[in-house]
Amino acid sequence: MTACTFCRIAAGELAANVIHAEPARVAFLDHRPLFPGHVLVIPRAHVPTLDELPTTELGPLFALVQRVARALEADLGAQGSFVAVNNKVSQSVPHLHIHVVPRRRGDGLRGFFWPRRPYASDAEAAAVAQVLSTALARG
Repeated sequence: MTACTFCRIAAGELAANVIHAEPARVAFLDHRPLFPGHVLVIPRAHVPTLDELPTTELGPLFALVQRVARALEADLGAQGSFVAVNNKVSQSVPHLHIHVVPRRRGDGLRGFFWPRRPYASDAEAAAVAQVLSTALARG
């Protein structure tokens, strides 16, 4: 038996309100939701972070995220959704999981209060952009 909570849910060893299961993916209700209908979508295989997810799985995983977001609007009456992935920092379970949260105007969710700081100059922004551009060009 594995110690990973989400692997145990995916294997049926731990109870959860599973809303959809596929051979490679599972979607279930978060046990401490921001709002009713808050869903977690996970790969069934143990993948700790988004970085480690095989690129061949990105499309299928996010296609399920998209289907869940549509269901929140069509069947739960949400006006929209919030989709988020914590990668390492603030990742409560070290197994990749995508939060799909139903949203309604005036629901009280104010975001994460991220401290936003502008770049000190256009040159600083350009330098950061160049570093990331070079990294992405390397593949």
